[in-house]
Amino acid sequence: MAGTRITNLQSVGKQPPLILPHQVTGAAPGTVQMRIKTSQSSGDRLSQTKSMVLQDPDLPPRPISRHRRNQSQHNIGGAVESPVVLNGEYLNKAKISEGGKKLRKNWTSTWVVLDTDKLLFYKDSKQEALTNLKPGCSPDGMDLCGAVVEWTTEKSSRKNVLQITTSSGSEFLLQADNYHTISKWHDAIKRIADNLSKGAAGKASDKPGIRRANSTEYLPRHGLPSKTLSLPRPAPESLCTKEPKPEHRRSLKVFKSSKLNYSMSDSADKNGVKNRLKKFITRRPSMKTLQEKGIIKDRVFGCPLLALCEREGTTVPNFVRQCVEAVEKRGLEADGIYRVSGNLATIQKLRFLVDQEVVFNLDDSQWEDIHVVTGALKMFFRELPEPLFPFPFFELFVEAIKTKECKQKVQVMKKLVLQLPKPNQDTMRVLFRHLQTILTCSQKNLMSTQGISIVFGPTLMWPELDCGNMAVNMVYQNQIVEFILIESPEIFGLQKN
Repeated sequence: MAGTRITNLQSVGKQPPLILPHQVTGAAPGTVQMRIKTSQSSGDRLSQTKSMVLQDPDLPPRPISRHRRNQSQHNIGGAVESPVVLNGEYLNKAKISEGGKKLRKNWTSTWVVLDTDKLLFYKDSKQEALTNLKPGCSPDGMDLCGAVVEWTTEKSSRKNVLQITTSSGSEFLLQADNYHTISKWHDAIKRIADNLSKGAAGKASDKPGIRRANSTEYLPRHGLPSKTLSLPRPAPESLCTKEPKPEHRRSLKVFKSSKLNYSMSDSADKNGVKNRLKKFITRRPSMKTLQEKGIIKDRVFGCPLLALCEREGTTVPNFVRQCVEAVEKRGLEADGIYRVSGNLATIQKLRFLVDQEVVFNLDDSQWEDIHVVTGALKMFFRELPEPLFPFPFFELFVEAIKTKECKQKVQVMKKLVLQLPKPNQDTMRVLFRHLQTILTCSQKNLMSTQGISIVFGPTLMWPELDCGNMAVNMVYQNQIVEFILIESPEIFGLQKN
């Protein structure tokens, strides 16, 4: 090639002179210049580096840097800031997003190495050594080209947290207890990310010409005169769009209408479901209608006392009478009668038969345990919607029990009992007469008036609203039941046993 000096190396021990671009005389502008560098000692291996620099004819020649690190394949002939490579260091790492999808934050101590264009993650320093020995093994890494590096206090409650968002949408958090350490990594990572972004932008701009925005005219680089490429301007969009053929018009209309109908039908389906649910709720029959049609049968447990007695044509529920008779027949001497609980599964079975109006006999062997019968009777009174002592009378009975004079207290209690509805009054009379019979065998069943009142106090009466002190109410409930039980012959006109 004309104007180019080539120096041949005769031996390894000799060091040829270094030929710089400005030392070449008579070289035509734009020619290729070669630079050969050998080792400093004869013991080193011969290394050759060749640089090919194409310079513009009208620009002054630029000195070629002697450092190979400054040469880049992406930026030929330009000086680029040297990349910073940090040695490995243990940092806390957490990956909170991958491809725009959030992940569960899990902090792990990781050996982090900053490469020229990547951030590499190892489990420990030993893994880095093994990875370097085995070329096939590649560690987890992060491409820093286009990455955004910033401090964050919102993604974690820890201090000194660094957030890195990659161009693919993944997000990483790096943290260290020492601010100086994490600050050093922040500056180095940000510098490399910025340099890579600038390099990518410069590579994209290395084209024969730059086109002006909204124009087909190409401008020359470095202000060099060049011929303008005149490209035909595109015709207006209205003129360029071709008129669809008649046979395709229908298909296009169907396609557009199908997309519109799809979105409209989607919202229509949602509204339709809501409307159907509203209609179903409004048209749902009432409990009374279902009972009249026989779909839902009236039950015994949980039925108001007045309605149950009216349905059965009595003033005392039949189930109460059956339980009282069964207990007085074979349970008066049972230890802890009404205090001992029966088997709950058997009690529920008896309750189911009563609610289904199935004919049953309490003398059957499956009801042999008398505590099952007493447990069912207590459950009947507990599940009444309104207790045996109605809600409006609760405060009246509490005020009556506070009366200090015994005779006056008896008269007030008797007056209140006579004011109760007929089913409540008669059922109360039957129950307290039965409890008086239980007390006649107190030496064998070990039940006293106080023990019975503790069992039946919260069962027969409770306030409509639990706004007061529950412990105080329970004391009054027990006292009222105990007093009525003791004075039942006077209050209900019963004969003393």
